[in-house]
Formats: sequence, C-alpha cells, structure tokens
Amino acid sequence: MSRLILVLGDQLSFANPAIASADPAEDQVLLAEVAEEAQYVPHNRHKIALIFSAMRHFGNALRDRGFQVHYIRFAEGVPSLQAALARVLESHPCTVVRVCEPGEYRLREAMAGWEKALSVSLEMLEDTRFLASHKTFRDWAAGRKQLRMEYFYRAMRQHYGVLLEPDGQPAGGRWNYDQENRVGWRGQRDIPPRRALKQSAVTREVLAEVARAFPDNPGDLAQFNYACTAAEARAEFDWFLEYALADFGRYQDGLVEESPWVFHGKISMYLNIGLLEPLELCSDVEQAWRDERCSLAAAEGFIRQILGWREYVRGVYWLLMPEYAEGNSLDAHNPLPDFFWTAQTDLRCLQRALRQSLELGYAHHIQRLMVIGNFALLAGLDVKAVCEWYLAVYVDAFEWVELPNTLGMALHADGGVMASKPYAASGKYIQRQGDHCKDCRYSPSRMTGEGACPYNALYWRFIDRHMDALSQNPRMSLITANWRKRKASEREAIVAWGDQALQQLLEPAT
Repeated sequence: MSRLILVLGDQLSFANPAIASADPAEDQVLLAEVAEEAQYVPHNRHKIALIFSAMRHFGNALRDRGFQVHYIRFAEGVPSLQAALARVLESHPCTVVRVCEPGEYRLREAMAGWEKALSVSLEMLEDTRFLASHKTFRDWAAGRKQLRMEYFYRAMRQHYGVLLEPDGQPAGGRWNYDQENRVGWRGQRDIPPRRALKQSAVTREVLAEVARAFPDNPGDLAQFNYACTAAEARAEFDWFLEYALADFGRYQDGLVEESPWVFHGKISMYLNIGLLEPLELCSDVEQAWRDERCSLAAAEGFIRQILGWREYVRGVYWLLMPEYAEGNSLDAHNPLPDFFWTAQTDLRCLQRALRQSLELGYAHHIQRLMVIGNFALLAGLDVKAVCEWYLAVYVDAFEWVELPNTLGMALHADGGVMASKPYAASGKYIQRQGDHCKDCRYSPSRMTGEGACPYNALYWRFIDRHMDALSQNPRMSLITANWRKRKASEREAIVAWGDQALQQLLEPAT
C-alpha cells in the first residue's frame, strides 16, 4: 500500500518534508481546495486566487516529476480536508497519510482526530522550511523573563552565519541599523513601477472561479498581480534585488500616497505559501550588500524581517498557543467600525491603508502597525474582531504570523510578551512618516476642536485610561509623568474630545 501525501495550500514547495521524502513510484499526493479552509474567515479574493492558482500549478509540477496527483477543486463542494482524504482513500486505499505539520493551531487540532475517523496512520512531519525548529525556539525562550526579538535575531544570525565579520562579530560592528531605516517619505525618489505579470490559463480560470464563488469577499481581482509559481516568485524577488533593495531600508517606514508597494519586497505571501525559501533570500541580499548593490542598513533591515521577525513570531505562536489567542490585557471590546470593510473614513492615512488592504490584500508593516493597528489600539477595538479582520484581508496572513503581530504587537493584548511598550502614537508620528496629512481634512497639529486629528486626542485618552499600568512601564513613565503634569482641566478637555471623536468614528454607517 502506498502512502497518501496531503499537501496544504501554504506548503507548495519541493522542500516540504512530506514531498522531499516521497517516492513518485509508490506515493500518491492530494491537494484539495475545500470550503472549510477557504471560508473560515472572509478571505481576500486575492489570497484565495493566489493559493488556488499556486496549488494547481504545483499539482502540475508534481505530475511532471512522476507523482500520481489527486486534485479536488473548490467547485466540487468538498467541505473539509478530512472529507477530501476520505474521498480519495475510498477509491485509492492507503494505510498511511503523511503531512507536513500545519501552520495554524486550529488545523493541527483537527488533524488529531484523523487517524480514528479515517482508519489510517497519520505521519506528521515538522516543517523544516522554517529556520528555527520548535525545539530551537523553546530552548532559546526557556528561563527568559522577556522574549525580545532582538536577542533571538542575533542568535539566528550567529547560527546561520549571516551578515557576520570573519571574527563572528556583526557586519559593520552593529547588529541593528533601524535608525537608518526610519526616514519619512517626502517624494525623495522616483518609485519604480512594478512588473505586470502575465497570467497563465490556469490563473485566468481561477480568477473567474473565485469571482463567482466569493462575490462579497474583499479584493479587486481586476488588479490581481501576484506570482503563482516558484519561478515567477523568484523573478519578482530578482526584480526587487535589482530595482528596489537599495532604497528599501531607508524608506521602509514611509507612508506614501503615490504607491502601495514603494520599495518593499512584496514577497511575504510567496514565502508563506512555499514559493520562496527564506535562507536563500537572506543569502542573496547579503551578497547584494557585499557586491555594493545596497547599503548595509538596507540588507540588515531586510534580513531582520525574515531571519529575525518571521521566525520569532512563529516561535511565539507555537510556544504560547492556544492560551495566547485569548489575550486581552487592555480590556478592549469596542466593535469594529464599518469602515474597516469599506475604507469610507475621512482620516486620510487610515483610508489609504484600509483601501489598499481591501482592494489588493496588501499593506506594508507601518501601515498595518502604526496606522490601522494604532487606531485599533487607541480606539480599544475588540481584540478577536481585529485579529479576524487582519487574518481575512491580507494575502500573506496565516494565523501563526497574523496573531502575534496583531494581538501582541499592534494591540498589546498579550500584556507585553512581544513588545516592551504599546505601539501607540499620535497624528504627529503619522505626519512625520509620510505625506497623507497634507490631503486630510484633519490637522495633526490640533488636539481638540473642529478639524483636529482624532489620533491626537485618542492617544492621550488611551494614556489616561491606562495610566496605572503604563506608569509601571519604564518606556512609558516619562509620557505618563508629562500627562500628569498637565492641568486637570486640560486633561479632561482632551479626554472628552477623544470620547466624542471615538463615538463618531464607531457609529454604524447609514
């Protein structure tokens, strides 16, 4: 009896250990587009189309390598992965189902019941495509009072020998070049236009199917421009190396009116579904620096996001689940405003970030953290609702990466497990980082009154509401001390204006 190998939609790589150890002469492969995975949140249509098209292309690539591939399309109406396995096992009996471990806790829990339900032996292999195993992260975290990414990142650099001098010290004498990578945007450079990707017949068919099957989900499929094969994804990364890497670091925090992509790599979605391999990208960026094609700050900023941040958030997720998902340390329960699904708000920065998130399934990290996430934090929006929104709208969102970034970093709902302070900011920060404010009806220089930027009063309202807890935080003590020094009447006026602004922002659309 052969083994049946299940390949999930975010494991489309020949480095997938379930595939890497398979024998085409004996093992069969199953890929399935099922309702449960496509509908557990209202996924952006770009995400569904990308994954379905990439799955179909990968199925063809497996056939080219001699595998017998069972492929179930969404239109066939199969409700779940378990049902898909049952269907194939009925016609092609196997005693063993092999799978690479899933990236989401809910799916691993579901798999725990498959052996009994399907009367097969289930072999679950650890996902070796990540650079830190579960044991590696657990060992690093053991005994630490704080799980700070910076120290994990340094350990990963040393382990893999990335951006190091011959003596083992960090390249350039420093581990961190964040200060050089925080330049606000004022139109300093021409932004290169992105490549228009040619859509294969497979992708065109998928786009039509997704448009019919998910008419109410976010995502403007007329703007679909994502790579659906490993070769196309690699070409996208090569374009980034040639045309965008040199300016990536300097402007990675910029808030830009004229481009959703700016100089960003736009490759996280390919990494997260298996079309690109992380260590290869880090090596190529390091080589670009050594070849003097980019600054050390640009190279370090890119590598930090992959070798550091990406591995770190996955480690936190699997170390602390399932309890982590219940975190709400700031007692945030306000309903998600309707404009999170429509982008109809007069706050220019928020409107721009929301609109491109909904239409394209994409926003860069400062838009996610310091515009959308910052608003959700200051407004006290319900943690579960915000997390579900992030999981739904972004092409690269899977719970292992979305939940720590949203619940931990953006909302500080984990009580400081990930971040040493809340990532809260006023409108002045947003003005400093980009050019949205000049076209906004609100002024970041005004605290209260008609035309005052809501971020300002909401920021101090947030500080006032959480004074007791924030006063104990060393990184927030100066801010809370300055707030206390203000006249009581001034504090009351600001908080009252914040209350009023929030009430208006949370009102349901009519």
